[in-house]
Amino acid sequence: MRHLSLQAATARGLVALGIVLPGAALAAEKAAVFPVELFEPGASYGARARPADTRKLTLVTDELRKALHDQAGLEIVDTAPKADTVAKEGPLYKCDGCAAGIGKSLGADLVVTGYVEKGSGQIFNLNVAIADAESGKVVRGGQVTIRADTDETWAHAMRWVVKNRLLAEPLPGKS
Repeated sequence: MRHLSLQAATARGLVALGIVLPGAALAAEKAAVFPVELFEPGASYGARARPADTRKLTLVTDELRKALHDQAGLEIVDTAPKADTVAKEGPLYKCDGCAAGIGKSLGADLVVTGYVEKGSGQIFNLNVAIADAESGKVVRGGQVTIRADTDETWAHAMRWVVKNRLLAEPLPGKS
């Protein structure tokens, strides 16, 4: 059995995942980054998100897309053409991997989904996962608790998940 050095294994994982760190000269993979969703267990059936929550979901989605593009070198695929499919099959956090097929149909190599679980007025859990569009296998994920309901705390939480979970070294390779 061949053994790789940590550096070689990390480099192989980066190439396999297609995530590029600053300064790396690898071709960018395409990622379908779907809008972050809201999971509100205490809401009544059919209740819509408050406008303030909708705005914050857009804010964290934009943070995620920007970070994956700027820091990981991923080409972000427009998911809007499949919004009707997402609305029909979603929410994506509980559709048993349907996002992979939707992302693959958009030409993406990776699929990124996320949701905010609203626990109370001031405590939220932000969950994000990156999956291989071909297999649907989650290759990276992370979660953080938000303890205040402001734009800055939500944005900070997304930046933390990206830095400390999604793009933390060493990155896993696809199997």
